[in-house]
Amino acid sequence: MRIVVDTNVLISGIFFGGFPRRILTSIINKQLTACATTEIINEYEEIVEEMIDRKQGHLNRSILAPLIQTMEIIEPVSHIEACRDPDDDKFLECARDSHALYVVSGDKDLLVIEKYENIQIVTAKDFCEKYLQV
Repeated sequence: MRIVVDTNVLISGIFFGGFPRRILTSIINKQLTACATTEIINEYEEIVEEMIDRKQGHLNRSILAPLIQTMEIIEPVSHIEACRDPDDDKFLECARDSHALYVVSGDKDLLVIEKYENIQIVTAKDFCEKYLQV
């Protein structure tokens, strides 16, 4: 199954655990295919760097490497203007262009959309409860 992971889910999974971590683990174990664009990867890296700096460097800066290595990096071609926050449109664009069925997010600006074309926008909890084995 192909999904796009919003940055807030990635951050929650890396730093806090829970349902987001189950998703990240499933991606690393190749049970799910996560798709991203270079722009999304850059955002992941920037935010992880900020979080590490806030935690005063107690985490290895290469923490993203295993995840990014298993992701399918695509070149976006779509231009979508559907989100209240235009910065979030890149996740829908990536999902459309990679033929992903889900954007997994905790962002209200994305979640309020619920569905865009054939792409479901769901929380990490909802995704895990419906699609990942316990």
